[in-house]
Amino acid sequence: MKKIPTRRCVVTKEVFPKEELFRVVRTPSGEVILDMTGKANGRGAYVSKREETIELARKKKVLDKALEIEVPNEIYDRMILFLKMK
Repeated sequence: MKKIPTRRCVVTKEVFPKEELFRVVRTPSGEVILDMTGKANGRGAYVSKREETIELARKKKVLDKALEIEVPNEIYDRMILFLKMK
């Protein structure tokens, strides 16, 4: 049986399978991106794919602390938009 990779959500501290999380990355050039491939180069942080968790991350600036850079609101908006498209 193949092992399923797991990651911890930086907001709730819960452990989820990797595909149930968004990965937000601070690239080496200092840009913040939403990494849908899970392979982008840079410092990454994971957020669970729940709207309330995303809003909590925005409110408490959890991603700003995890990535050590200010995360633009567009990143949070893109995560919520992706959830609504599913």
